[in-house]
Amino acid sequence: MAQLFTRNTQAIFWNNNTTAIQRMLDYDYTIKREKPSVAGIVAPTSGNKFEKFFWGGDEIMIPLYKNTAEAKAAQPQADVLLNFASFRTAYDVTMEALQIGGFASIMITAEGIPERLARKMNQAARDAGVIVIGPATVGGIVPGAFKIANVGGTIENIINSKLHRAGSCGLVTRSGGLFNELSNIIAINADGIAEGVAIGGDRFVGSVFIDNLLRMEENPEVKYMILLGEVGGTEEYKVIDAVKSGKIKKPIIAWCIGTIAKYYDSGVQFGHAGASANAERETAESKNKAMSDAGIHVPATFNDLPAKIKEVYESLNISPVAEPEMNVVPAVRKSKEFICTISDDRGDEATYAGFPISSLATPDTGKGIGDVVSLLWFKKQYPLWATQFIETVIKTVADHGPAVSGAHNAKVTARAGKSVVESLVTGLLTIGPRFGGAIDGAAKYFKHADDNGMDPKAFLNYMKNEGVPIPGIGHRIKSLKNPDLRVEGLKKFAREYFPATPLLDYALTVEQLTTSKKENLILNVDGTIGILMVDMWRALGYSEEEINEFIESGTLNSFFILGRTIGFIGHVLDEKRLAMPMYRHPMNDILYDVQVAEKI
Repeated sequence: MAQLFTRNTQAIFWNNNTTAIQRMLDYDYTIKREKPSVAGIVAPTSGNKFEKFFWGGDEIMIPLYKNTAEAKAAQPQADVLLNFASFRTAYDVTMEALQIGGFASIMITAEGIPERLARKMNQAARDAGVIVIGPATVGGIVPGAFKIANVGGTIENIINSKLHRAGSCGLVTRSGGLFNELSNIIAINADGIAEGVAIGGDRFVGSVFIDNLLRMEENPEVKYMILLGEVGGTEEYKVIDAVKSGKIKKPIIAWCIGTIAKYYDSGVQFGHAGASANAERETAESKNKAMSDAGIHVPATFNDLPAKIKEVYESLNISPVAEPEMNVVPAVRKSKEFICTISDDRGDEATYAGFPISSLATPDTGKGIGDVVSLLWFKKQYPLWATQFIETVIKTVADHGPAVSGAHNAKVTARAGKSVVESLVTGLLTIGPRFGGAIDGAAKYFKHADDNGMDPKAFLNYMKNEGVPIPGIGHRIKSLKNPDLRVEGLKKFAREYFPATPLLDYALTVEQLTTSKKENLILNVDGTIGILMVDMWRALGYSEEEINEFIESGTLNSFFILGRTIGFIGHVLDEKRLAMPMYRHPMNDILYDVQVAEKI
């Protein structure tokens, strides 16, 4: 991998650090990336499905996941894990990600991971061919392509440091703070950086200086490299060996901070866990001398580093970088109050899930109400057999006569002189567990039984123990000898057009047992619809979790509501057309049992 990141790189962000994520997205917007660099966020304790972030002056939604495996499965293209877990959790998160696979690089911000665990983690990453940046790092950047979290600081500092577009320097540092400072120094004295990594300040980090410099050696965008080391450790000597052996041919400018350590009587740790010399060879002064002796460009002091950068850069006669066009992040942004993901009315023509209404509405399009439902309810383009099934369901449940509670309510309200909408609402308000709810219930309980491998007898015992009549089983007048033709029609359609009907097949084995006890304990129309909806969604490739969510959210009952609305309106209009008077229930149809009130 010659280049660490590209403009298409996407990351999974572990821990919902909204400030760091927003900085990444502001960078994306500034450099005009086509898609956000954060594909998903792992937020184990959140109950939300997404988090809103700004994209310039607008907003976007980033999905939230409970764990890394779920996030990776949903976002397989995201090959970077940004591990913002605490030092207590960071090791486990990294090891899990390595086991899941599919990550090219993992960045770890946590400082102070126990050294034994850090070494084990780093070796596991090397064995898996995964680049680990950190622990104890601010990350890395490929200017104009992708940046990790807070590296580079604010968007103003990023632009001032020329980190919004690629330069020609490959920068590797220990320190995150000095990474930002050096980026600015390079921008002032040269043309900026092509790629930069702050490898982290812990004693044992995943990718060391030589790993990153060897990669930059292979990156044609990198013309020369800068290494900023520090007192402690011996990693700089691996770079020296690579220069001497010819593995690294590009010019390197290097400096190890901490030369002041020689003025102290005893060992001193400078900030980072790894910034402490345990032998003469680990001192900043010794490493600077060794690098200089190997032909690496080492300034006399840190203060001389800017001049050394300018000298090397000018000697390479690098062509000037053209400044790209940038977006400007608005200074004031306001979060939206509502979110809509199904339709858009902002253009010349409103759209349903991205499709102009004109492409669906007229007969010549070949689209029906089932297509509209699939787009607006599920944001999917269902195949013809599925949209026809939806339309069959709507037609099947549209009306069941004037005596059912919903139609009765609608008619009574209409006769009171109320409008169509007021009358309709009184009918709709009766839909629930006792009227229409069997569709949801049948799907829920039959699916639960099938998922758990219950035979029909076990299912009946389970429902008995639950104290719940089996939803979708039983009819007032229909039986095996007098079948419900609506049910027969639905079953016939499913047999002919569905790829498979496993839940219906299971329900029919349950029906054999229930009808052996009583002939009218048949699979009724509500049960058939609920069960076939599950079979439809399974055939369309939805996960069991998604189907369970449909059931719990009332999606199934929505088909009953949509269909029965047609019938309710019909009854309301019928009352209006007939000019029926105010309804009063006949007294002889009421059982009066009124006792004299007891005096207290």
